[in-house]
Amino acid sequence: MKSAILRLTAAAVTALLIGSAANAADREVHVYNWSDYIDPQILTDFTKETGIKVVYDVFDSNDLLETKLLAGGSGYDVVVPTAPFLARQIKAGVFQKLDKSKLPNLKNMWPMVMERLSKYDPGNQYAINYMWGTTGIGYNVKKIKEIFGDDVKVDSWDFIFKPENAKKLQKCGLNILDASDETFAIAMNYIGKNPDSKKTADLEAGAKVYEGIRPYAKTFNSAAYINDLANGDICATIGWSGDIIQAKSRAEAAKNGVEIQYVIPKEGTYMWFDNLAIPADAKNVEEAHEFINYLMKPDVIAKASDYVSYANGNLASQPLISKDVFDNKSVYPDEATMKKLFTISPYDPKAQRVLNRLWTQIKTGK
Repeated sequence: MKSAILRLTAAAVTALLIGSAANAADREVHVYNWSDYIDPQILTDFTKETGIKVVYDVFDSNDLLETKLLAGGSGYDVVVPTAPFLARQIKAGVFQKLDKSKLPNLKNMWPMVMERLSKYDPGNQYAINYMWGTTGIGYNVKKIKEIFGDDVKVDSWDFIFKPENAKKLQKCGLNILDASDETFAIAMNYIGKNPDSKKTADLEAGAKVYEGIRPYAKTFNSAAYINDLANGDICATIGWSGDIIQAKSRAEAAKNGVEIQYVIPKEGTYMWFDNLAIPADAKNVEEAHEFINYLMKPDVIAKASDYVSYANGNLASQPLISKDVFDNKSVYPDEATMKKLFTISPYDPKAQRVLNRLWTQIKTGK
């Protein structure tokens, strides 16, 4: 009898183990993130540590992400919206509150970033910061000197927004970031208006800045411009800090003679936050929390910052970030520069319609 019980127990344990292994193998998390925005090794390491398979897709604009989220049934468990879109999407009910009991690594986060992010997510209930950065000017040093002279100084938005300068940039390729909310905010700030204004007259004033340089812009994109800059296909761009530093690294690795620089203009610029959130209809909620918590490990997010050249919202990670990234004032600006950085609130439906109309007219030239 005893032996039979032992055999039965052993069989039950074997079945349990097989079932557990099968369940572990079936666990997965579907992630939708910006392009070129994580070290692939992090995904591999996460799967090795947890047994959770990562199904990873990428997008290149907040509008695309928002369209999928508002339509429902996106199929994603973790998404990465920028702060103003996050705020609007929270109001639309597309996210679920985070279960902070499943996120012990919250203790590692940076209070300054969490406080700024709370403008969009009161109480930090729905999202955790992944990366943050600035929107500035990236340029090809040699080509700019060839066009403007060796004593050229790129420290102002005048470099791109003055039509006479943009006309010169047409010779070697000018790209405008395809991100209307922040590009309009930058233009409004440049002409002395409130960068967070949603007034139609102010948006139209911002549009005039782009209308003045539209004939000279080669492209409007927010993904391909990284390689375009690194390859020398464009010589100047409005772009995200880390993207331009990535372009610099790619050019150096290719040894193609292209030298890239990034500058935060003296007039100030937009400080943005990209954040981890869980859609309300996510199917793998437990796995989503595990993925977010894993990214909040200091050594993991430090590896991500080293790879993408962006600052992250994790204070505990800073001693682990490479000096090339952490000491770079384009990535982690000094205090004086930080005071010139502004944030923007979400667009209400009326203002969004105006913005969309103006931006479409600018991009199409009609």
